[in-house]
Amino acid sequence: MEEKQGEVSSNSEVMTEIPLEDLSPVKTDAKRESVESNNVKSKDAEVAATPEKKVQTISNFETMAHLLKGNIGTGIFSLPSAFKNSGLWVGFGMFPFIAIVCVHCMQMLVNAAAVMKKRDPKFSLSYAGTAEMACLTGAPQFKKYARAFSITVNVFICLKHFGACVVYLVFTSTNLQAVIEEYTEIRWDVRIYMCILAIPLIFLNWIRNLKLLAPVSMVANVLQMSSIVVVFYYIFRDPLPPVSSVPAFGSWGGVPLFFGTAIFSLETITLVLPLQKDMRRPWDFKGWTGILNTGMSIVTCIYIAMGFFGYLRYGENIEGSITLNLPPDEVLAQVVKILLVIAICGNYAVQFYVPIPIMWPGLTKHAARIIKNDLAAEYMFRTFMVLVTLLLAAAIPKIDLVVSLVGAVTGTFLALILPPILEYVTLAPNISKQMLTKDIVILIFGIIGFITGTYSTILAIVNSAQEA
Repeated sequence: MEEKQGEVSSNSEVMTEIPLEDLSPVKTDAKRESVESNNVKSKDAEVAATPEKKVQTISNFETMAHLLKGNIGTGIFSLPSAFKNSGLWVGFGMFPFIAIVCVHCMQMLVNAAAVMKKRDPKFSLSYAGTAEMACLTGAPQFKKYARAFSITVNVFICLKHFGACVVYLVFTSTNLQAVIEEYTEIRWDVRIYMCILAIPLIFLNWIRNLKLLAPVSMVANVLQMSSIVVVFYYIFRDPLPPVSSVPAFGSWGGVPLFFGTAIFSLETITLVLPLQKDMRRPWDFKGWTGILNTGMSIVTCIYIAMGFFGYLRYGENIEGSITLNLPPDEVLAQVVKILLVIAICGNYAVQFYVPIPIMWPGLTKHAARIIKNDLAAEYMFRTFMVLVTLLLAAAIPKIDLVVSLVGAVTGTFLALILPPILEYVTLAPNISKQMLTKDIVILIFGIIGFITGTYSTILAIVNSAQEA
């Protein structure tokens, strides 16, 4: 990112005073059109030369649909196991608290992006871009950290998406194993199913065009949402046992595991800026009754219902994924597992697509020294990364533990640790004492969650391996 010639001081800017109308893509284009061609790069000049170009925007309803679809993912099936770790009522109390903090951190990112848009109308909204621009246009002492801040954000984005791919591979292989063992005499180790599934995933992840993945993503979302409805059907089909049938508190060692799973389920902070950027009315995204708060409230209620009632239904017998508790002798339950295998394979490809454009451009020069064909080199890199997720999944074949680990390591940084740092860098030195105190508290909460969640999950993985 190129530093602006006329440096803008952040001393007079306050987040709440930034009009979010400036985030509208239509207005951004209007500002771009007024830039003279000799003062912009060739890329911006092309925009300036096409004033008639229309930006396709989405309505508030479409934004809400995308927000719900993007947040309700595979993590929901591990929440009953997470409630087992924390205890029924402790989980019931902790989850909304964690959700409130996570959503507030999303609002921090949205506000920081609004400030960056005010400082530079040509600024392209992204998490890493906001972090870098905040350092470049903020207090002078932060300029030298701009590139490092951007790289840090991108590293954790890549780790998060590859970690999700590991989760998906464990999830699909475990459910496929359950179906096959129910109808056949085959008793293979779950790692064999991982190897089998990795073969089609390699070819699926050779798709380089996002438009070609759109139908895959659409089918995957429909299948996954249908499966969630069926799981709720099985939870509420028969009268639920009394709440006294399960412990209110699990164990102190289980609370960090719960934290990791909750963060994995709720961490979609990288989704908020792309959604708001494409909105027709971006100022409706934030606020107490805005789309972000409303959508995440719905998501939180669905997650709590799955975790609370799923654990209450199956008690101490709950598996790492609640789908493994569905009646094995009922065809509908087995169909759900198969549909989820198909759906999650599609979601794997979508998750895999995100980090490749971040990682591959920097590796192209090195790859060119060995392989002259750029396309073949990229295919080899994509294949290698699928095999890396396979190795990690084979090393941790427990769905609940791998979900907790990915959430504690990557989700905590993106959702809880980096946003308060970003807010401070954006507003310093004029940040109020109240806001600074709030940022420090959230930062400490995130660091404690990261340390305890990672330690407890690794300890549980080691103990699980020793028992095997």
